[in-house]
Amino acid sequence: MKDKRSVGMIPVDIAIFVLGLFLDQLSKYLVRAGLPEHQFIELIPGWLQIYHHENSGATWGMLQGQTLFFIFIAVAVFCALIFLILRIPKEKKYIRLHIALSMILAGAVGNTIDRIMKRSVTDFIYAVIIHFPVFNVADMYIVIATFWLVIMVLFIYKDDDLRFVGSGRTDTKRKPEAEEEED
Repeated sequence: MKDKRSVGMIPVDIAIFVLGLFLDQLSKYLVRAGLPEHQFIELIPGWLQIYHHENSGATWGMLQGQTLFFIFIAVAVFCALIFLILRIPKEKKYIRLHIALSMILAGAVGNTIDRIMKRSVTDFIYAVIIHFPVFNVADMYIVIATFWLVIMVLFIYKDDDLRFVGSGRTDTKRKPEAEEEED
């Protein structure tokens, strides 16, 4: 049977990944170069600030200083995402899935680069109005794409559409039961 892996989408995945990573790293560089740590610029008074914060932990400052742990987790996530991206069937209906997984990969790599190079992640977007933890562009990619992924899994794709994730096969067409017994 013809292999239907999504090799044709790989250039799109790479473009989304590279652009996302570039924008994340550029934004962090501009904040580090132009704003001392713990200083802020009021974008929308009382609502939104650019606030330079170096975070050596996870969300809400949990697990401070656990850089090796975060790098280990990130490598596992990279491998899982690349494995999934390469297994997605080559069909138009999976373009959204490619985009979401490539965004998550760009965000994860962006924050991992910070952890490796500086042993902390540069966060700088602060929603003052709701006192939300300071975050960055990579975090936005991960959260938005993960939310989008959940919506797709719950409401867009059917169970058979996601069969490629758990099976050894990369096609989405189900063999008749008589053929399956012969395999």
